[in-house]
Amino acid sequence: MTSIVLASASPARRTLLVNAGVTPQIVVSRVDEEALAASLAPIAPEQLCLALAQAKARDVAQHFTAADDVVIVGCDSILDVDGIAHGKPGTPEAAKARWQQMSGRSGFLRTGHWLVQPGTGRELGEVASSEVFHARPTEVEIDAYIATGEPLQVAGGFTLDSLGGPFVERINGDPSNVIGLSLPLLRLLLQRLDVTWTDLWAGLPTDG
Repeated sequence: MTSIVLASASPARRTLLVNAGVTPQIVVSRVDEEALAASLAPIAPEQLCLALAQAKARDVAQHFTAADDVVIVGCDSILDVDGIAHGKPGTPEAAKARWQQMSGRSGFLRTGHWLVQPGTGRELGEVASSEVFHARPTEVEIDAYIATGEPLQVAGGFTLDSLGGPFVERINGDPSNVIGLSLPLLRLLLQRLDVTWTDLWAGLPTDG
């Protein structure tokens, strides 16, 4: 039976898959995201996240052979604000600037997905986009949120499924994409590789 290999250390992406009935193998890529992004500049946000996802998936695919019945899934998320890509803030100062910029307005959370199937040599990818509308948190709320450390290492400087959720007013698009991996898009991409999503539900009870 085909197994999913997630080329990411993201706990949120793993949790999304596990909650959807798929337990992935985790193999973290060695791609230097900052260096690769710098080498590709200038590049549109959609192209950037897809290129990074592709690089991650291809890097991890080197650990497998044609005899392995696996599909490697590489993902990369960025926040697109007015055509400019924003990744992980990294510092409290950058996180605060991002939140001040996004207060009361929207941006697009874009996640590149790239799949590699070593058994067939096939690979494909696509970008999922969701429009995220931020609330207008007070400066006290922003400072308190940043002090938790959560926004420093997540794309766009916010989460939907954790402490940042109350500061997101609404979303146009797929919520799982905002968390880090679009489950509907992944199902369709796997389908194009002749992998049926429900066949990945190992160990789940079924009728009959």
